[in-house]
Amino acid sequence: MSYGGGGHNNNFALIVVLFILLIIVGAFYWSY
Repeated sequence: MSYGGGGHNNNFALIVVLFILLIIVGAFYWSY
């Protein structure tokens, strides 16, 4: 197992994108 592949960073990016998408969807729902 070689460390330094950036697995944790990739997971973090995915979580951040999901969070941003959730905020955008929430804003759209709040707008209505």
